[in-house]
Amino acid sequence: MIMRIIAKSRLKTYWETPGNEKSQPYLNEWYHFCSKQIWRTPQEIKNMIRNVSFVSNDRVVFNVKGNDYRVICAMDYPRQAMFIKFVGTHKEYDRVQAGEVE
Repeated sequence: MIMRIIAKSRLKTYWETPGNEKSQPYLNEWYHFCSKQIWRTPQEIKNMIRNVSFVSNDRVVFNVKGNDYRVICAMDYPRQAMFIKFVGTHKEYDRVQAGEVE
């Protein structure tokens, strides 16, 4: 079973916001890459993506486009599901609590 990403609409809402249009190809690429993966543990993600970060509450922080954008996902490894909790620039990310963002 490959990874299911819930909900792509958060990415779309972000890139459709005025000023964020340039993020679309990078976030789309990230989405399609992740949706083809089978990750059973945090270490499997780390083996594939070195600059990923792990925070509390099974949250994973992905750096997109050389760290210009960040995507925070809550992971459910047994169900092969990623729940997008945050999409934003590095600067926007600095204003949230990665382990608590809903």
